[in-house]
Amino acid sequence: MTRLNKLSFVLICATGIFTTLAYGTVHQPVIAFFYAIVTVMGLVWASDCLINGEVRFSRSPLQIPLLLLGVYALIQIVPFGTVTEYNGIAGVPRTISVEPFATQVTALHIFALCAFFALALAALDSSARVRRLATVITVFGFVYGFYAILQMVLSPDKIYGIYKPQSAVPFGSFVNRHDFAAVMEMSISVPLGMMFAGAVRSDKKLLYVVAIVLMGSSLLLSGSRGGLIALIAEIILLVILTTRAKGRNDLILKIALSGLLVISAVGGAVFVGGDTSLTRFSEAAAADDISSSRTQIWGVTLNVIAANMPFGAGLGAYAQAYTKSDTASGYERVEQAHNDYLQVAADAGLVGLVLGALFLFWFFREGIRNAAVTNAFRRGIAVGSFAGCFAILIHSLFDFVLHITAVSVMFLTLMSMLVAAGREYDDDTDEFDNLKDHERRRKLEVSSGSVVSIGERLPRRLKKD
Repeated sequence: MTRLNKLSFVLICATGIFTTLAYGTVHQPVIAFFYAIVTVMGLVWASDCLINGEVRFSRSPLQIPLLLLGVYALIQIVPFGTVTEYNGIAGVPRTISVEPFATQVTALHIFALCAFFALALAALDSSARVRRLATVITVFGFVYGFYAILQMVLSPDKIYGIYKPQSAVPFGSFVNRHDFAAVMEMSISVPLGMMFAGAVRSDKKLLYVVAIVLMGSSLLLSGSRGGLIALIAEIILLVILTTRAKGRNDLILKIALSGLLVISAVGGAVFVGGDTSLTRFSEAAAADDISSSRTQIWGVTLNVIAANMPFGAGLGAYAQAYTKSDTASGYERVEQAHNDYLQVAADAGLVGLVLGALFLFWFFREGIRNAAVTNAFRRGIAVGSFAGCFAILIHSLFDFVLHITAVSVMFLTLMSMLVAAGREYDDDTDEFDNLKDHERRRKLEVSSGSVVSIGERLPRRLKKD
């Protein structure tokens, strides 16, 4: 393992932390810095391949829908003739996208995320690295949740005591509390998965419980209703995945553990925020205006979908398309549909729906299959990552969390861990009982997008002596 290979893994870990702390990476200068980091990661990976004389990559099919979505965004900005006249201007290019520049920017962003995903899949090439990444996410989630609670107590209206958003309710480093909840859903899923799968040693269980309770408390204190629903769905999925073949007693034990964790998180939220801490959910609902009223936005979005089928209005062009179909005064600019599924249909039409369905099929197939691996540690990683990503898919029904760079990066990081959990590694610690188990494990590895090497195809002079 070379220093460049180690550096690539460090950059994977650092990217998730940086994008979260930098206000969720929603401002253009920070987004540009994220692109620079991904570029450096790509150069490090390419240099390592040249030095070692082999190219390492993952063949996981989960990369395909994201890549094709970026390609379709480029197709949406290809001019097909010209518009005869538009607002007195002749010769305007005719494109699928109603706002080609925004679609072009979105395509660049999708390709950057796709590159990060591919590099993360390639970097997780050992059980030790998967374990380190799980530790980084757990520790970061604990520290970040603790900081968010302190900020809520000491300076609830300002991020880092500096920036005061004017049109949203901040929490942690995010302008929008729902985005903080999304990151917590994924961070808490890793230790939860390890606990439910029985992959935590007895001397470390208390540490895991403390981290889980604190992260859960910070999520509740954020006041995100979508985050609360997603967390409940995450716990339910974990119970289902880890008790399918273990009997009634185990099911009762897992349900009791889930109830205890929820009660502890609620107790922590009440202890920190007082009796009114949990009323933030109803207060947030009463404070919604036209810019965040989901029923109004969803109704207009359905009109946008109908008006732009079958090709969509253009990825990233939702705000422009929404204005044309807006049934309200138009005073407020709506840039997101507050439902990622509706927005995919509005932006990419039938193509987006097909790619989304393809992704969901491969995702659930990968998750269900890898949740059944024999190795206890990798099973814990698989069910935790699967549940964390599932929680985001549920949360996406109510918010636009996957449109936030930090949330997308964490989501793709968990996806990488889910895929990695289905591979076989030389440093796996669990022993297999018999050859039949080994054959089943090998079959699982081959079909789950393992990292492959094509070093033999490179010129001999590129290989190490």
